[in-house]
Amino acid sequence: MNMKKVTLWVAAAVVITSAAYAQKNPVAVKYAKYISVEDAKKHLTILASDEFEGRETGKPGADKAAKYIAAEFKKLGLQAPVKGSYFLDVPLTENSFNISAFTANGTSFASGKDFYSFGPAVAKTVTANDIVFIGYGIGDEKYDDLKGIDIAGKVVVYIFEGEPMKGGLSVITGKAEKSEWATSRSKRVQYIQSKKPALILGASPAVANNIKRYGTSILAPRLTLKKETVAATAPELPVVINITTDVFNQLLKSTGKTYEQLKAEIDSTGTPKSQVVKAEVSVSYGTVNKDVKAVDVLGFLPGSDPKLKKEVLVISAHYDHIGLEPEGKAGDRVNNGADDDGSGTTGVLEIARAFTQAKKAGKGPKRSILFLGNVGEEKGLLGSEYYSEHPVFPLANTITDLNIDMIGRVDPAHKDNPNYCYLIGSDKLSTTLHKISEKANSTYTNLTIDYKYNDPNDPEKIYYRSDHYNFAKHNIPIIFYFNGVHEDYHQPGDEVSKIDFPMLVKRAQLVFYTGWELANRAERPVVDVKNDMPAE
Repeated sequence: MNMKKVTLWVAAAVVITSAAYAQKNPVAVKYAKYISVEDAKKHLTILASDEFEGRETGKPGADKAAKYIAAEFKKLGLQAPVKGSYFLDVPLTENSFNISAFTANGTSFASGKDFYSFGPAVAKTVTANDIVFIGYGIGDEKYDDLKGIDIAGKVVVYIFEGEPMKGGLSVITGKAEKSEWATSRSKRVQYIQSKKPALILGASPAVANNIKRYGTSILAPRLTLKKETVAATAPELPVVINITTDVFNQLLKSTGKTYEQLKAEIDSTGTPKSQVVKAEVSVSYGTVNKDVKAVDVLGFLPGSDPKLKKEVLVISAHYDHIGLEPEGKAGDRVNNGADDDGSGTTGVLEIARAFTQAKKAGKGPKRSILFLGNVGEEKGLLGSEYYSEHPVFPLANTITDLNIDMIGRVDPAHKDNPNYCYLIGSDKLSTTLHKISEKANSTYTNLTIDYKYNDPNDPEKIYYRSDHYNFAKHNIPIIFYFNGVHEDYHQPGDEVSKIDFPMLVKRAQLVFYTGWELANRAERPVVDVKNDMPAE
């Protein structure tokens, strides 16, 4: 056979195959059109109205939102999978942690001005005649602030940001990149707590900045999941109090050195400067707890394939927001949360509409789909954490979570190109899922996909900041859809009037098309990647 003809034949076959590969599924296209600007505007105008008072978890507005979502699920014909209910009770506790007195060397300090802490802890007064400065509080084989030091029962003070950097290089990694001791939000605190000190005081310039930024809200009661059982012998963890550098300087007054000077000494030498410091300290604190009512909202669409319907695709968004501004504040007090995450909740309702219309026409998905409205995301991903620990459908049968958190606005980085979406996590656990996601976009929506926040070194740590994370940590593949932070993020200005509804719809359609493939393909996404994200 003529080699030239063979070459031409192969080239033609490649073109034909590529065209077939990118061919749109007309059935999927038909039902994607049920995701519409008109319908999205109807839902979001209600969910982000002043009547819902910012949908704060545990408040009447969140309860109204949950009931609205459940009513819409019912209208669509979704099943109520929680023993005949659309509501999964999420048992929460409101922890009001109060530090009633804090004195150091005869000077009194005030909560919300000089320090803050979240507790919780039983009522106690801790006093000491000396404290232990433990530098950065790091215990690594290459740098150890606590080597040869017993801090059990002691009051300790440490620098809670960063790590020793000598000549611009980390003493631990030997590179400009910092170690997990600096990048993890919990590693250092957990290490210090394991040494059983009486009290932990962490200092940083960030404390004063946070107090200025958040005001009295930094002292607001914290919500946590109410654990069913707590061992009577479970040790109580030492309280951590975040203090300003002014308080630090008062505590270490007898050294004759300031926060900046002690930090500079450690950095310049690359060696610990841990020491016992004479100081009179007294701190009194305690927690008052009360139960809070909250629910996740679940709507279930059974799959049509007898073999595949036991497998479940989750499409999720959180419906809660941050509620009202403090009493007495002038102007608009309602944080409507139109984008965060009214847009994502609206997206879930629209995607559910598309899939249920397909189901009614006999074109329903082969796998089952759970539409999940999470509560308590703004309080620490609480609703999704509870679901992941008490799943209505086994996690072993859960193939993927497609999570939507803010898809209705344009961030400053894309003001000249609003046709975009940030995607996070698609490649962290599954090569299959990432390929499905890329193909869905190139075939149907042609958004510019921005993977900025997918970088393991992303300083914003977006990967950990929405509900998908509570699936990913159980090794369930996830994709997080996000439009980025804008000037109205967590502000009263996050209003429906500022939503770009055509972009909300287009991003929701990308989720739909990705979900369509996941729910109908022969095989579930394979988990074949070791997640490269650092520990939280």
